[in-house]
Amino acid sequence: MKAIVGKISINLKGFGFVAPEDSGSDVFIAPENLRGALNGDKVKFKIVDNWRGRREGVIVEVLERANNIFVGTLSKFGKKIAVTPDDKRIDQKIIVSNQKFMPNTKVVVKITSWAPLRGEVLEVLGKENAPGVEIRGILRSHGVEEDFPPEVRAEAAKIELQPNKNEISRRIDRRNLKIVTIDGEDAKDLDDGVYAEEINGEFFLGVYIADVSYYVKPRTFLDKEAFERGTSIYPVDRVVPMLPTELSNGICSLNAGVDRLAMACEMKIDPAGRVVDYKIFPTVIHVFRRLSYTQVNKFLDGDKILADCAENLNALKKIHDLRRKIRTERGAIDFNLPEMKIILNAAGKPLEITKRIQTVAESIIEECMLLANETVAEHTIKKKIPSLYRVHELPTPEKVLTLNNLLAHFSLHISKASEPRDFQKILSRVENLPVEKIITTYALRTMQQARYSPENLGHFGLAAKFYTHFTSPIRRYPDLIVHRALRGGIIKNLEEISRQSSERERRAIDIERETLDLKAVEYMQRYVGQNFDGVIESVTNFGFFVELDNGVDGLVRAADLKDDYYAFVEREFALIGNRTGKSYHIGDGVRVKLSAASVKLRQLSFELIDSVSNKDLIAKI
Repeated sequence: MKAIVGKISINLKGFGFVAPEDSGSDVFIAPENLRGALNGDKVKFKIVDNWRGRREGVIVEVLERANNIFVGTLSKFGKKIAVTPDDKRIDQKIIVSNQKFMPNTKVVVKITSWAPLRGEVLEVLGKENAPGVEIRGILRSHGVEEDFPPEVRAEAAKIELQPNKNEISRRIDRRNLKIVTIDGEDAKDLDDGVYAEEINGEFFLGVYIADVSYYVKPRTFLDKEAFERGTSIYPVDRVVPMLPTELSNGICSLNAGVDRLAMACEMKIDPAGRVVDYKIFPTVIHVFRRLSYTQVNKFLDGDKILADCAENLNALKKIHDLRRKIRTERGAIDFNLPEMKIILNAAGKPLEITKRIQTVAESIIEECMLLANETVAEHTIKKKIPSLYRVHELPTPEKVLTLNNLLAHFSLHISKASEPRDFQKILSRVENLPVEKIITTYALRTMQQARYSPENLGHFGLAAKFYTHFTSPIRRYPDLIVHRALRGGIIKNLEEISRQSSERERRAIDIERETLDLKAVEYMQRYVGQNFDGVIESVTNFGFFVELDNGVDGLVRAADLKDDYYAFVEREFALIGNRTGKSYHIGDGVRVKLSAASVKLRQLSFELIDSVSNKDLIAKI
């Protein structure tokens, strides 16, 4: 058959998927058919029928390598010195010749030859398990340097410490408003301030965003570095900012009690929550109070400590309620999945795993930012301003079919899947039920990846015709570009910026997930040998993954199920015994023993103790 070109994504579990460049669904690549391709590589592949009759891909040629920098541990390979890659998707050692052997030492290596793998050591990170070494290794493996280049630091050092008085005089002055910022207690880069008031049943809402575009000019070293980074990254133990601290924590951050330059989106909102008028303009503000989510939540629960902000906060809460109602009515999807949060001590050791659930205060700020983003996006369309958009396209029919195969086991079905409300109906049906996490996760996987585009394609998940990212220019490069567009800047390379920004966002997500996985496994090491209750979250041909109540997951290997030979039945999302017919389906409750917690593999291994049929879960829907 004709060879197809695409980009391969390889899972830590060994298999991969290729996304064709032209069109079509992702193609599954079995481990034995990777033929030396590594994660992110551009490859040429053919589609074949495997022994099970399923259509799969086979790599024919690697056209372009995604990465030539890897992190690993120095090891002996016969009489030679080698690097054993941390990335377990690479099953070869990398021979190096420019490094003395130092046992248990983590290094960064650059590939100089692919067949066989050879390289040179660029950096020695330190001993394995030393504080911070593993996290630095994850960052370097994705090509991320924490320190800024000298020329970028030099430009940042020249940035003014106070807003220019002449520039202030040219702007609409909003320093008289009691604007507040509402963030987490440990936040340092404060992008956004808000102010609201209720006037005869209508509302005024001002969203004030740090004017990074005034300080970071095109074609400067600061701009080039921000473009390269694309976004700030938040590993579990640190922040890797997009901009140097002189800007991100200093002159651009909307700190309380000082003058700051900002971009304003001020909106007039009717009693039903609709925007009936707006203005977007450069301004100068003076933040009245820096508030935390905890303080605002206490106020909303009746605490009087924020009496001097009461009018503002009460109006914000009313606007929040109206906007939530509007988004619900238009069918926006609410993927209300709690996030895993790991508490570390000063040495970076995990102390506790908790679930982070969005509070009302966070939801208030989210609604304000969503509304500002929609308003700005619609403004650029109406005014025909070339800009960037945050787009989220319809899910493919193939992915919807896969989701429906899963939903069928719970007597559920998405009839059309052409509108967001079709998904939201399903999520509402399973809210607060044992299978909510499973179905929500698979519904999320059914979605296309949100991305940046110079073309407004709408946002499926938000059920929004117009959407952009305007509200976080300190930590997202696309927001900075949108600000430049609003100021009349001519931006010629929007396609390139869209592609780069989308890729850098995915890189940041991967890094953050990997560091969470690392610390989660490190935390669970203390519980090896103990029993836990969990739910089967996914099933593969080599076993099934079980998620525990605290959000961590681990593998029960099919080979360890000794009472029968279990075959993977993809359509059933299950392992089914050939002789007994006993099955393990996605969503089943199980009791497992933690048999191993490998930090090196970043993987938990479970032994099955007992199982609970998913019939009980189905009956509750």
